[in-house]
Formats: sequence, C-alpha cells, structure tokens
Amino acid sequence: MKKYFKIISVLGFILILVSCKKWVDYNPHESYLITEQDYLQSETDYRTMEVSVYSPLQWINQVVPIGDIASDNAVSGGESASDVMSLQQIDDFTLTPVNSALSDIWQSAYEGVNRANYMTQYKTTNPAGVKVDFAGKDALYGEVYFLRAYYYFSLVKMFGDVPLFTEKRLGLSESRTLARSPKADVYKQIELDLNNAIAVLPAVQQNKGRITKYAAQALLGKVLLYQNKFDAAATMLQNVITANAFSLVANYASIFLATGENGSESVFEIQYTNTSPYYNWGGATRGQGNYAIQQCGIRGLNGSASMPYASGWSTNLPSQNLAAAYAVGDQRKAVTVLDVEAYKTANPSFNITYQVAPYKNTGLYNQKYLPRKGETSGQVELNYLNNFRTIRYSDVLLMAAEAYQKSATPNDVKAQTYLNLVRRRAFADNLHDITSTGTALYDAILNERRLELAMEGERFFDLVRTGKAVSALGASFKAGKHELFPIPQTEIDISGLTQNAGY
Repeated sequence: MKKYFKIISVLGFILILVSCKKWVDYNPHESYLITEQDYLQSETDYRTMEVSVYSPLQWINQVVPIGDIASDNAVSGGESASDVMSLQQIDDFTLTPVNSALSDIWQSAYEGVNRANYMTQYKTTNPAGVKVDFAGKDALYGEVYFLRAYYYFSLVKMFGDVPLFTEKRLGLSESRTLARSPKADVYKQIELDLNNAIAVLPAVQQNKGRITKYAAQALLGKVLLYQNKFDAAATMLQNVITANAFSLVANYASIFLATGENGSESVFEIQYTNTSPYYNWGGATRGQGNYAIQQCGIRGLNGSASMPYASGWSTNLPSQNLAAAYAVGDQRKAVTVLDVEAYKTANPSFNITYQVAPYKNTGLYNQKYLPRKGETSGQVELNYLNNFRTIRYSDVLLMAAEAYQKSATPNDVKAQTYLNLVRRRAFADNLHDITSTGTALYDAILNERRLELAMEGERFFDLVRTGKAVSALGASFKAGKHELFPIPQTEIDISGLTQNAGY
C-alpha cells in the first residue's frame, strides 16, 4: 500500500510539473487568439494600421457645421426647437456640458490621438520588440504626426486646455488620471508634430487624400496664425505659395462638385466614400459617408427626375445676414447659398415641391454641400461621398495676407496681392481690388475670409481668434465664456477634469 502511494505521489508530481510547464509555455495561438504581439509584423501591417489613423477625420465632421452655426453665418434650423438639441444649444449659446455633438467630437479626436500614439509608440520596434524597416517608413510617420496634430488642433480650438499625451495609447484606467494641459503646451506639441511631418513628407502623394508636405505647412501656418505668431505664419504659408503646386480654379462653383474633389486648389481634403454602405444609426458619424451632407438638405424635396438635388433635414441653414454680405457681382453668393424659392421659380420644369424648414427658416440652404442625387448609397442619409474641402489654396492666400498685414513690419503690398487674387476670381475682374492699408486692409481680409469660406466651418473660430465675436454675434455671446465649448460632462465624471469657465 505504501509502495502504491509512493508511485501515485511521483506520478502526481510529474503531472503537476507537466501542467505547470504547459501553463507557463502557453501560447495564445494554441487557442487561435491574436494578441498585441502579432501586430505590426510587416510593412503591410504598418501601412494598414496607418490608414486607421485617418478614419477619425471622418468622424469629427460636426466641427464644420458647428463652425458656422455658432457664428452669424448660419442657424441650426431643423424640424423643431428640440430637433438635434446639441446644435440648437450651440446656435442659441444655451450650451451645457451635456451635448452629444461635442462629446462625439471629443471622443473621436482622442480616438485619433490614441491611434497615432500607438503607431509612434512602436515606430522603432513593434510590440514583439522586433525592428521592422522599409522604404518610405519615415514618410508614413510624417502622415501620422500630421494627423495627431490635426486632432489636437481640433480639440484645442474648441475646448482650450485639453489633456495632452503622446507617449503611448492610453487605456480606460490610465485616462482616469488625465489632467488638462495649458493650451500653450498643446500648441507646442502640435507645432513639433507638424515640423516633424514637414521634414519627411513628400510634396506629392500617389494616393489622393494622403497628407503632403504642403498640407502640413498650410496647417502649421494656420496653427501659428491662431497663436498670433504672424511673422512665422507668413513665412510658413509663403512656402506653400512659392511652391507653385496649387492654383485657384477658374470656376468657383466647380470646387464643390464631385468632379472638383482633390483638384488644383485642394491642399487638404477629408475623404469620404460610399463603397461600403453603412447602416448603423447608432454610429451616424462612424461610416465612410459624410453625415453632414444629409443634414443641410431641403426638407421633403421632390421634383422631376432631372432635378439635381436630393432631400435632407434643413439643418445648418445659411443666414440672411450672410447672404446680404455679398456684393453685387460676387459669384460666390450663388454657390454658397441657395434661395429655394428663387430656384423653384427659375426652374419650373423641375416641378419642385418641398417642406418649408419648420424651425428658424431663412429660406436659404447650404449650396456648397447640398445633397445631390447619385452621390449616396446604402442607408442614403449616412453614405454621402462628398469630401470636406478642409484647406483650400484660397484659404492659404487669405491666411498669408492676414499674416503679412499683422507682421511686426506689415507688408501691405503682399497682403493686398494675395487678397486680390481671391477677389479677382470671385468677381471675374480686377475692378474690385482692395487698395486700403492698415486696419482697413486687415478688416477687408477678415471679411473676405467670411465670404470665401462661408459654410466651410471657419467663421466662428475666426471671430474668436481675432477678438471680433462679441461685436459680430451680439448679446447672446458672453465674453469670457463662449469663446470655448464646455468639456463634456462624461469626461468630467470619468477623469475629474476641470470645466471651462461659465459652464
């Protein structure tokens, strides 16, 4: 009996050793599991993952309508006072920290940051500690640096001081320890990323929509302008102009047609497609399509087959104030705002019927991004393929004009030159050139930015950064508060972040 017990004991000990060894040497692949150690094994892996860093660009599309709705360019519109409450709050400056549009932008931008950080975390060696080198790797990381800078710029211009982290992708538990960094530090990191991008990016990319050196220079010029670093901004923007890589297209209207995407005036466009139709209403901004297009369409629009437009939700309606700002002969007005009644009268063969926008009706619609037939698929409202023209060459010219006019030693001649290039395209002549100098010239440049870039999401941020929001937006805009949007309440609850003043 004792002998048997010894044998059983020895066998048990052996089994324990074998079991322990199996547990210690366990490879997740035995259970068909993929772990982080399997990531970034090849050039293809790096390039595939880099594409995913672009994706959140599509998700933050509400920054564009907000940039006009919060300004004197547009009103929220919609079906009623409770339709898309997040945009109604922004329009009326009745903002609270509970705002779905702002929360979505915050979360999407930080998802972009996290994805960029994951790639920079494993730039030298992959998660398994193996170095993966290939031709073009530095240029690929230039795109990643640009994208991280773009996400942080979107955050800082909307929220001011925001959490700043670049070392690695953060998990939920780590995010609970975040604090807000001064916006000066955030801008410093944005500048660093963009300068690193400029150093390695090519002037031309084979694939349309990929970041180029000029896109990085243009964004850096804008970032410097937002900080009133006018001399540095002028120098940086001049690089884009001197390169002769871009030109103003003759027909302003053509820029916003499908055939005008990624054209000679495009410095940076956010790409949208509808090749994989998206049906998830729970993630309206998460598909390949541009959700913001459906928002600004004419409600209940119907007509003959030859009518080019499709129906929408009558959100983000241009204001009569904007329409009145255009001078007679300015060809941009008809491209920017659509007077639906005038259009109906001028095109009786279309047999147009529509539902008047029930709330805050202006009679005007956002012509630049109006939904058109044949440009969507799948779940129609979620799959418009329209790109956002995020940085156009005319924007670069006007930023350069502003930077030169506000430099330590103003160069009004250059400022006038770049301003008038934009105006000559708008009026198709040189009879409307601006010849003023000093403050009058500066005001003319800012006004031109409004007219040229209306309904492209720039107006509110231009008013804030130039200190003109109070005079333009009236009593509902409270100085010291409404320059920034509230930090989403969920972020306050999770991370204990401090809130912006007044909210």
